[in-house]
Amino acid sequence: MHIRMFTASDTDAVIQLWQDCGLTRPWNDPALDIERKLKVGADTFLVGIKDEQLVATLMGGYDGHRAWVNYLAVSPDYRGAGLGRLIMEFFEARMLERGCPKINLQIRRGNQEVIDFYNAIGYNEDDAVSMGKRLIPDQ
Repeated sequence: MHIRMFTASDTDAVIQLWQDCGLTRPWNDPALDIERKLKVGADTFLVGIKDEQLVATLMGGYDGHRAWVNYLAVSPDYRGAGLGRLIMEFFEARMLERGCPKINLQIRRGNQEVIDFYNAIGYNEDDAVSMGKRLIPDQ
């Protein structure tokens, strides 16, 4: 798989992949999420290309203290082939180059398959409570 930065021409394929992977929610407009990301740290929005198809994404970020991973997706047709691990390793290497000490991510409750994936690549549950507050509704 070839990993590169997201480009605007990837938008439709990325949104379709996120939908195919069950990552989208009615209260989050994926096109707006992409638009917002491109304004801040676009270089940490990655896509994976295999067989001339967009098959993986990782929307990451780094604030100087922690890196975050959002929208990690691998096409259902390519699951189990190591592509999720590959794009995570690519992102981790970029973060190490920047001196990032830790990567955080959030997983929806009950998504054991994803929890198992992250455990398998060295991530552990933090003793923390995730909280959020919507400032701008997408609808």
